[in-house]
Amino acid sequence: MERLDKIIQLVSQHEKIDVNSLAEQLDVSKVTIRKDLDKLESKGLLRREHGYAVLNSGDDLNIRMSFRYDVKKRIAKEAANLIADNETIMIESGSTCALLAEEICKTKRNVTIITNSYFIANYVRQYDSCQIILLGGEFQKDSQVTVGPLLHKMIQFFHVDKAFVGTDGYDSEHGFTGKNLMRSEVVQYMSDVAENMIVLTDSSKFTKRGTVRRFGLSQVAQVITDTSISEDLVKELENARVTVRRGQYEARKKKAVGKNSLSLLRRGEKPS
Repeated sequence: MERLDKIIQLVSQHEKIDVNSLAEQLDVSKVTIRKDLDKLESKGLLRREHGYAVLNSGDDLNIRMSFRYDVKKRIAKEAANLIADNETIMIESGSTCALLAEEICKTKRNVTIITNSYFIANYVRQYDSCQIILLGGEFQKDSQVTVGPLLHKMIQFFHVDKAFVGTDGYDSEHGFTGKNLMRSEVVQYMSDVAENMIVLTDSSKFTKRGTVRRFGLSQVAQVITDTSISEDLVKELENARVTVRRGQYEARKKKAVGKNSLSLLRRGEKPS
């Protein structure tokens, strides 16, 4: 896990952590930590407050991305393994989808990403390794996405092997569910032009149920989630011929935070 990812993970665990503790735990200087925090703050993942790194509060996509960031990052890495250089894919909106787009741009070459998310297009704008095709339509300011009939017409110009989408919830009878009707319709539009629909979601979404039916299991080729998903759910998905992949923790490097240090930090103590 990169140092920026570790910082997000630690801040997510504690909501608030001081610069000195971060420098000590990550074995780097305070100057380096401050530069890292500047980068993360510029992305809206956290804010700096009187010598502390603090999680943002609210409901925009930056804030949702910081929630369970380490889990979403592992899911994004697992999903990126399915993508080859020079491929064209579709990515829907959402925090995990944004992290996937970034992972693709960091590790792949000459990939074209078709998306309805202005947030994702802006999030990866500094990378030269990806081309972004931004779909037009009615703009929803809160989620920074395009929706509606114009978007539907634009999607029909394309055909891709893989479309990566998120979800707000799950229901055993109806499949994956959402909170917003027009954004849920976008997934159906993508399903019409993609050979394989791949759902990216952390396991907590399987305990929630949205008010709008998003898509059934018969439309899904794969689900990429984390290791906390129950075996009963895995069997349910696999019985519906859905492949389940689980993003794994990476092996720790020598200078990574040790288990004892993390345990002390979770209790608010400093390691000796």
